[in-house]
Amino acid sequence: MAANRKKVLLKVIILGDSGVGKTSLMNQYVNKKFTNQYKATIGADFLTKEVMVDDKLVTMQIWDTAGQERFQSLGVAFYRGADCCVLVFDLTNAKTFESMDTWRDEFLVQASPRDPDNFPFVVIGNKADLDTKRKVSAQRAEKWCKEKNNIPYHETSAATSQNVEAAFEEIARKALKTDHAEEQIYLPETLTLNNSNNVAGNRPAGSDCAC
Repeated sequence: MAANRKKVLLKVIILGDSGVGKTSLMNQYVNKKFTNQYKATIGADFLTKEVMVDDKLVTMQIWDTAGQERFQSLGVAFYRGADCCVLVFDLTNAKTFESMDTWRDEFLVQASPRDPDNFPFVVIGNKADLDTKRKVSAQRAEKWCKEKNNIPYHETSAATSQNVEAAFEEIARKALKTDHAEEQIYLPETLTLNNSNNVAGNRPAGSDCAC
């Protein structure tokens, strides 16, 4: 059995206009719950979920940010260090799809990833259960994704849980690739502290020997 070298924490950011179902998607995926009551997210909130990705146990930290303009200035702190960004729109509301460019550009500016051209995005068209009210065709969404460096596209329903698991599985896989590409930078700090303690602790022993 392979030894677990380190606990992998993947930071995932969910972006999109107010009311597209970001919080509902996160709750459906993490807690298997859905509520019809709409409550706007204030600032940002996150949930964590442990998942297996290709035989590796990883912890996904999923950040749900407010869609309202007045909270967008909170961006930098939340976006930094993200391993994957999920762009969500409402299939029954064309305006939310038209905002996708703005959300994507905003993320790249705020998060300033090392390799913006290849940073992993996943696009979700939510509310697939309301297909009779659909305003954005799958072809239109897929075309947009193709033009943006082949972003994976999923249509989900947070209400019925349709395709939610599959979408987040892809998100975890994409995030894990980024995490490997940009090795975690937190580990060396603890090592440095330990080393300085050892050096301090060894110095008196050395002087004893000289006596």
